Order: sequence, then C-alpha cells, then structure tokens
Amino acid sequence: MRTFYILGVDQSTQGTKAVLFDDKGRLKGRCDLPHRQIVSGENWVSHDPEEIYRNVIAVCRQVVEKTGIDKSQIACIGIDNQRETTVGWDKKTGRPIGDAIVWQCSRAKDICARIGAQKAAGDGIYLKTGLKLSPYYPASKMAWMIENFPGAREKIKNRTLALGTVDSWLIYKLTNGSAFKTDYSNASRTQLFNIRELKWDADICGTFGVPAEALPEVCDSDSLFGYTDLEGYLEKPVPVRGILGDSHGALFGHNCRGEGDIKATYGTGSSVMLNTGAEPFVSRHGLSTSLAWKVNGKVSYVLEGNINYTGAVITWLKDKLGIIKSASETAKLSAEADPNDQTYIVPAFSGLGAPWWRADTHAVITGMGRMTGRKELIKAASECAAYQINDVIEAMRKDTRLNLSQICVDGGPTRDKYLMQFQSDITDIDVKIPDAEELSVIGAAYLAGISAGLYNESRIYSAISYNLYKPRMDGTVRQQKLAGWSKAIKMLLGEQGDGKC
Repeated sequence: MRTFYILGVDQSTQGTKAVLFDDKGRLKGRCDLPHRQIVSGENWVSHDPEEIYRNVIAVCRQVVEKTGIDKSQIACIGIDNQRETTVGWDKKTGRPIGDAIVWQCSRAKDICARIGAQKAAGDGIYLKTGLKLSPYYPASKMAWMIENFPGAREKIKNRTLALGTVDSWLIYKLTNGSAFKTDYSNASRTQLFNIRELKWDADICGTFGVPAEALPEVCDSDSLFGYTDLEGYLEKPVPVRGILGDSHGALFGHNCRGEGDIKATYGTGSSVMLNTGAEPFVSRHGLSTSLAWKVNGKVSYVLEGNINYTGAVITWLKDKLGIIKSASETAKLSAEADPNDQTYIVPAFSGLGAPWWRADTHAVITGMGRMTGRKELIKAASECAAYQINDVIEAMRKDTRLNLSQICVDGGPTRDKYLMQFQSDITDIDVKIPDAEELSVIGAAYLAGISAGLYNESRIYSAISYNLYKPRMDGTVRQQKLAGWSKAIKMLLGEQGDGKC
C-alpha cells in the first residue's frame, strides 16, 4: 500500500499548528503560527477570523514543505479547535460581521444576567444543555453579536447570517462555502444544544434571540465534513474526516473511550474531562455535562470541570513578578523550597472556575511565614494547579461514585516533574503522561484516519508511549495539605461573599 499522511490542524487560543502523521500514526513534523490577541480597553478579548483562516492555510503548506513529503500523499484532514470562541459571518459573501469573541471574554455578562433574572429560564437551560448560564459559552456571545454588530439583524432578515464556533467557520472557508457544519462535541458547548434530544433547542434559541437557521448542521464527529484543496495548494481536494473540540480531541487522543476514563489538559487554564458513557450525568457538584463526541453513530457523554488559571499562573510569575525567567525553572526551584512552608496561592484572577463558579472573586496568597521566600512562592504557584484539578476530580467522584484510580494528562506543564508527582500525591491517583505533547491534534487526526478507514483503531495508539507517576505522599501529610488548601478557598469565598474570613 502506498505511504499516506494524515494532516492534523490544531486551532487553539494562542495560535494554529499543522501536524503531519504517517501511516503508523507517528508525528512526522509540525509548524505553528500565532495570531493576534485583540484586547480592548474594556478587557474584551477578540480574534480576527480571517487571520486565523490564513494561518490555517499557511501552516498546512509549511508543514508539507518542511517535511518534504509529496503533497499528493495527504489522505485526509482532522481538525481540533478552541472551544466556545464564536464567529459570525455572512453566508453569501463569506466575510465576518466582526471579530470573533474569544471564550475568555465576558462582554455578554449583562445578557446572561438579564436571562438569569428569570430563574426558571436559567434552570431550564442547565437541564437541557448541561451548562450553567454563563458568558463563557457561545449562546450569549451570539446574542451580543446580534445586538451589537452592525448589520447583523438585517442579515437575519435576509437569512444570510451564519453563527458558529471556530470549527464551523474553518469548514465553511475550507470548502469554499459549500459546507456549514459542526460536530456534536462543539455543538454541546454552545449552550444552545439539547444534549438529550441531540438537536438545537428552539426554546433556548428563542430565549437568547439566536435564530436556529443561522446555526450549522450538527454532524457525527467522524463524518465527512467536506473537501478542501487548501486554497489551490493541493492538486486534488482531500476530505475533512474528523472534527473535535480541543479538550475532546485530547480525550480521544489519550484513547479515553470508555466509562470512567479521565484526562486533564494543562494549558493557560485546565480542562478535566471524565467519560461517563452513553448516559449524561447531571452534576450536583459544580461540573458541566457535555457530549464527548458522536462516533460510529454512538454518543458518549462527559463531565467536565474548567479551571481558569493553571499554567497562566507560571506566566504571571515570569511576566508580572519577574521571579523566574522561564517556566522550565519551576520544577527545580519548587523541589528546593521548604516542604513545610504553608503558603497557598488561589489564582482567582478572573474569578474561580469549576467546581466553585464564583466570578466575583480575586486571587489571594495565604499562609506565608517569615521564612517564605522566592522558592516557596514558586512552589505554591506550581501546586495550585494540582489543588484545583484535585477539586474537580473530587467533584467527579461525588457525582458518579466511580473509582478513579488513574488520570491521563497532557499539555506543556506536564514536563514539570515536581508538579506531576505532586498531582499524583495530592489526588492519590496514578498520573499517566504521554511522550507526545500534541494530544488534541492527535485525537483529531486519529479520528480522521479511523473514519477514512486508514487507521486500525485497535492498533494506532501503540504509536504513543507513556510515563507513570504513582502516589508516594504519606496520607496524613496529604490530608494536612488539603486542609490548608480548603482553608484558603473558604477564606477567599468568605471574604468575597459574606465578609467573614
């Protein structure tokens, strides 16, 4: 059989990468391009959709040229994307109606407050979508676009308005406007999709003022989404055969395909995701319920906890405090810190995410002593990621009563040996780390290759090897450390809530 390659595209918050995988699922090359982070005076965060699309085309071409493969050997494409970031465009012209609103942006908070004032509406949205009412999700972002972008309402009247997440924008552009589609993983994160009936919910669309006809067709994650020649770069168009939101891509990339499989992605923030199988759980402990994907005609659900600040805390140490020069320093300095120091950092710079969901909080540092120094602050900054992830895992245990004994992890901070051992210790769980860092795009590319009949799903994951961290912390020490973290959280919530510390 002729050698073939799968092209994976990872369109993330900070940039876009293209990754080539060979016929055995091995990574052969990658190219990256950043895009602008457009931040207004109101702290609104935006991206230019046209810039993102140009970068997709550019990195795909670059990785082919870099690796020197025959571009005719590209068999298909898989895409994973930053979730919740929302794009609006004109279906007739293909031009955006404004910049994309990034998932981090809370400009639609007043719309959520308006809807949330009707408690029944908020409760109904949660029961149908699995998502608490929040400007984090595309529903309110789309409503904001309609209310504020010039010409949006006119395009609704003309039935030319398109609203979607980044995957649907890219599919539309890659296929020259012939396909306006999304997959179940992305649709389930819009807060407009009924995750039980598996369709856009007319009542919720009406609540937000978003016309259902402006939304993309929802397809299985392993569907044929269309064909692309990458703006004429390929002599023959190739199929796009897999689409997943980035966190879902990482879940698939880890082969967390069964009930009870769990992964955590460490990035700017973190996503902790638990595969709960064919039935959705309604969380009673601050988690979201979404669709992992629909593959082979079958849906899988997940419980998920999203954390606002994990890796970004290390960036804060470097860029704002200036106490490290690079993230690579933290493991050594944390290990050298006083292990008995009781400093905790609760990084609620833009509020606390799961499982607390408190947007009205601010970051705190507690427990410092006279001997607390640079190394102890660095240790606390590193450990706060593990504590937050542990909080989400504990919520998952309470919700499902599943015995979670192992977690797969990915992302740049997993190179920090101190953090990974601490995560294993504080959660009392095995931590499994792949030798590859690109788990989101691995998931999308593997899904595309399996969908196209090119990869054997029972064999392809052998291309990835893992390291394992096991718990070794004394149980009494673990409980003392967790009690200190809990006290820090309670202090923060009390200070911001009823004024008691």
